[in-house]
Amino acid sequence: MKYGLQFRDVFAAWESILDGVWITLLLSITAMVGGLLIGILCAAGRTYGPAWLRGIVGAYVEIIRNTPLIVQLFLIFFGLPSFGVRLDGLTAAMIALVINLGAYTTEIVRAGLEAVPKAQVEAGHSLGLSGLQVFRYIVVFPALKAMFPALASQFVLLMLATSVASQISVQDLFHAASIVQSRTFRDFEVYTVIGVLYLALAIGFRGLFALIYRLVFVR
Repeated sequence: MKYGLQFRDVFAAWESILDGVWITLLLSITAMVGGLLIGILCAAGRTYGPAWLRGIVGAYVEIIRNTPLIVQLFLIFFGLPSFGVRLDGLTAAMIALVINLGAYTTEIVRAGLEAVPKAQVEAGHSLGLSGLQVFRYIVVFPALKAMFPALASQFVLLMLATSVASQISVQDLFHAASIVQSRTFRDFEVYTVIGVLYLALAIGFRGLFALIYRLVFVR
């Protein structure tokens, strides 16, 4: 039996698919910004903070990195209502993605901070610079340059992982695909189109990060 490809019904639902793309981008950008902020703060705490703070950050990183994202998402969306905290799907997904990315970003940023030669830091202190000034003028730029490729890759992986938000009915790209598939029954066509869109988003993000790297770090 031959199967005839028919993309017409899929393309007819382009508005729903574009809405899904927008939600996927919203989730991705929110998680990237929030996760990076958490990563910077936690990495600084784990690198320069007291022992008790390093222990707390270390526990956070290990717990999040060694449990599935979908479990974390379900705990926030389905578990928190048991304690009287109810969140809509989009908010719960954003929080889960930020927390998840923050743990991975923490280790990337920490590695970047530790890659800065200690001699440079000691030289800054010997010149009379405060700890904050040393961090700002000596540590930040070379650390960012060292960690940027790994951060960019992690951000792209995070964008692809936003598809789990569809499990709590967030209207992202994958959820839009499921709706179109249930209406058209064109499984292969629907998921081919969605796969191409995810690929385009990933390539677009990688291109953007490569441009940022050249503009900021290549001199």
